[in-house]
Amino acid sequence: MPPRRDKNEVVLKARALRRDMTLPEGLLWRELRKRPNGLKFRRQHPIGLYIVDFYCPAARLVIEVDGEAHGFGDQPGHDARRDDWMFRRGFEIMRIPAKDLLQDLSAVLDQIQWRTMERLPLHHHAARDGSPPHGGAMGRN
Repeated sequence: MPPRRDKNEVVLKARALRRDMTLPEGLLWRELRKRPNGLKFRRQHPIGLYIVDFYCPAARLVIEVDGEAHGFGDQPGHDARRDDWMFRRGFEIMRIPAKDLLQDLSAVLDQIQWRTMERLPLHHHAARDGSPPHGGAMGRN
């Protein structure tokens, strides 16, 4: 069950979180905003009444940067309920320890690109005029 708050409150909270990102989130955002493999990512993005750290709409991939606080108190239970809520709605959740981002950002980016590409459809849509995608051998003799 999502937290009890209204949509306007969620949007305002997301805006505030965009201004106050942690160092690991900032490092990751610096790379994701370059659109690796041409994919767009959003930061501090509302999904339902939750706010996710990063989201790739094309792959329906949620990326969460977990600091040490995610291992204490009721946070692990909250994270599990939140992940389950999103998973049941077709989102994949990738949790990345903040320390991994600080130690080897390149390896984390490779993991993100792999997971993102796994989730993309294998087919290409036809052009608006109905012609096949460019680069194919169809129609050539």
